[in-house]
Amino acid sequence: MVKDSYDFSWEDLGNLEIGRPNLGNETSVAVYRLMQFTFKDVLSKELGKEKTSQLFIQAGLVAGREFCRNILNTSLPLNEFIAELTQKLVDLKVGILRVEKAEMDNLKFVLTVSEDLDCSGLPVLGETVCNYDEGFISGIFKEYTGKDFLTKEVDCWATGDRTCRFDVKPV
Repeated sequence: MVKDSYDFSWEDLGNLEIGRPNLGNETSVAVYRLMQFTFKDVLSKELGKEKTSQLFIQAGLVAGREFCRNILNTSLPLNEFIAELTQKLVDLKVGILRVEKAEMDNLKFVLTVSEDLDCSGLPVLGETVCNYDEGFISGIFKEYTGKDFLTKEVDCWATGDRTCRFDVKPV
């Protein structure tokens, strides 16, 4: 397995059982979004909106690969792998994954994520906002298949839809 050029690893998350014996490993969605959207705001002011989106996609890619390596069973057949991914995302309260379309031969998918951690309930902003999720999904599929993937959000709560929809395909 080729080492990423990034220094992050799952172990960097620390031991939450020791570090948070009373509060546990969960927090509120509002606190998560507070961190994410303030990062986006500050980075956008410093680097521009496009570069910030690219960085969030890159961060999501690293996170997706680490998530896959440490949480998912990559030895499962694709259908079982996606079923496990779906359940883990629910268990971890990230969102409710659904496969709308799957072309198994060429690994093209249309996925939806409802009750998405990043955007469900946001006001209509006129643009998609789930750049991190795009990278996260690509990272999971890259780690599972060994191929690079491009994930593009085509529908988002912030565009007036009530679920996030992603086109996923190998590069």
